[in-house]
Amino acid sequence: MASSFLRVSLLFISLYTADGFMEYVLARCDFNSSDLKDIELINSFYYNMVEYARFSSSLGKYVGYTEFGVKNAENWNKDPSILAQMNAQKETYCKHNIDIDYQNALTKSAEPYVRLSSTEPSGGKHSAMLVCSVYDFYPKQIRVKWTRDGQEVTSDVTSTDELADGDWYYQIHSYLEYTPRSGETFSCMVEHVSLKAPLITDWDPSMTESERNKIAIGASGLILGLVLSLAGFIYYKRKARGKILVPSS
Repeated sequence: MASSFLRVSLLFISLYTADGFMEYVLARCDFNSSDLKDIELINSFYYNMVEYARFSSSLGKYVGYTEFGVKNAENWNKDPSILAQMNAQKETYCKHNIDIDYQNALTKSAEPYVRLSSTEPSGGKHSAMLVCSVYDFYPKQIRVKWTRDGQEVTSDVTSTDELADGDWYYQIHSYLEYTPRSGETFSCMVEHVSLKAPLITDWDPSMTESERNKIAIGASGLILGLVLSLAGFIYYKRKARGKILVPSS
């Protein structure tokens, strides 16, 4: 995770008047490791959704963004006790919470699962497209590759970024456009820190996704029809067994 920043935020509402004006302070910690030198505390002061001043532990002082903010920043920067208190919060607030995050979440991993499907390409030189959808993995870093008859495919491949689900998990979708040939095999290979070996999922090009769905629906309808027919036959036999046959005169 050294290449990406994470953030811990805490919102302090300091004033909310009856006529709708609001002032608040947003404290956040940007970090790419639990080392104190890789952590930055940022304290932002807002009035009516406009940031007018900010404290940054990297600068060690306040900076104003409006006339009102500049005046306040100058006054705060003149008080060594205020600056010392804010710089100390980098360790007491940020470091404390980041250590908890690493212990309980950031050092954990979750294995992905893969779904392969086919879809119609939007255009281009190929008549078919495969989609490799990878879900519920953590951490974010992942590699998705395509192979055709055991050889890696690098052309006609596009991919989304890692998409956050909002619950610590991620998903990604890779697309391969191709022209079908008889007897060929395709596979989607996923490499992730949670996996001991690459996760390889094979695609059967002999049947499209729509054909699979049609067969599944047809089979379900056939089974339902057989069940209803059997139930009707059993009901008929039971009713017939309870009747008394009267000979005609």
